Amino acid sequence: MNALAAELVLGTTQFLAQTPSNPSGPEFGKSSPVGLVVVLALLIGVILLVRSMNRRLRTLPETFEPDHPELDQQADEGTDRGGVRTSTPADSGVDEKSPKTES
Repeated sequence: MNALAAELVLGTTQFLAQTPSNPSGPEFGKSSPVGLVVVLALLIGVILLVRSMNRRLRTLPETFEPDHPELDQQADEGTDRGGVRTSTPADSGVDEKSPKTES
């Protein structure tokens, strides 16, 4: 990098990093009406979302438990057991209550 480019980068960063010690002017400390419109639009959006969610939550049931669980139980009896062990210790010849000790 040549000296001119280094001076340009250094001068630009110093200019951007400077903060005015006494900010002044007719527009200092004032916000534009566009900011008020944006804030009010966001507030209205939040109010509408809260009302909509409250309406939907009121329509939900108190509990999701089935009224007649016997029907679900009958359907579960025919399902695949997957990784459930069905053999007993007597079938495999291993006694699970007493651990094997090595001699």
